Amino acid sequence: MVRHIKFAAAIFIAFAICTGAAMSASHDDTIAASGGAIEIHAIYHASLMLTWNGKHILIDPAPQKDAGADPAAEFRALPKPDLILYTHDHGDHFNVAILEAVAGADTAILAPQKVYDAIPPALQARTHVMANGANTTVDGIAVEAVPAYNTTPERTKFHPKGEGNGYILTLGGKRIFIAGDTEETPENAHLDNIDAAFLPMNQPYTETVEAAAKWVKDFKPHIVYPYHFRNADGTMSDLDVFKKDVGTAAEVRVLEWY
Repeated sequence: MVRHIKFAAAIFIAFAICTGAAMSASHDDTIAASGGAIEIHAIYHASLMLTWNGKHILIDPAPQKDAGADPAAEFRALPKPDLILYTHDHGDHFNVAILEAVAGADTAILAPQKVYDAIPPALQARTHVMANGANTTVDGIAVEAVPAYNTTPERTKFHPKGEGNGYILTLGGKRIFIAGDTEETPENAHLDNIDAAFLPMNQPYTETVEAAAKWVKDFKPHIVYPYHFRNADGTMSDLDVFKKDVGTAAEVRVLEWY
């Protein structure tokens, strides 16, 4: 009997070790694509880097909460970006000091008008203003700007219509949607053929987890990454509720953002 108990315990421990890594969130993930995998690196909150075919795309580089004396250090440790995308001008998405620290001599920048206005003149020359609905191509990467704004009346003051962008990037035949700070809107409710989507869900600034799950059911991306899910009071949105509500509408992948 003792031998059987010890054997069962050993099996349980081995199972826990083998599955623990899979259950623990990581900063990194990959998506298969033509020309090589798309590598995803979650940095913090709404900041991330996508790498594909030797190109590095940095999105919303902004400091961590209580980042310390050198908030740009984590970003300088990453590869120099070929392209930087900004969704809007809030401090958890845009920071001038970090931009100046990480932009290389050949880095292109895409941003809405309010971000462009806040960028130092030396970098404005390399910045292309993207209005809602605009399309462009940078180094073979197609980028579409999607409107990002609040629709709930008491939240419209946080993200007014016309000021912020979400982005759809096409990398190796895969369509990647970076939502920015937004709720489900008429323009983004039924996006076509999205392979992976990064959706915000925090209160009071974007959506509830229930509303975000309803949005997933409307446009059915193949994979959805919850991000930007720290609430104003410091708590985290309940991603278990989000996964449960999404059900089979999409594969939910949770990365380590905090």
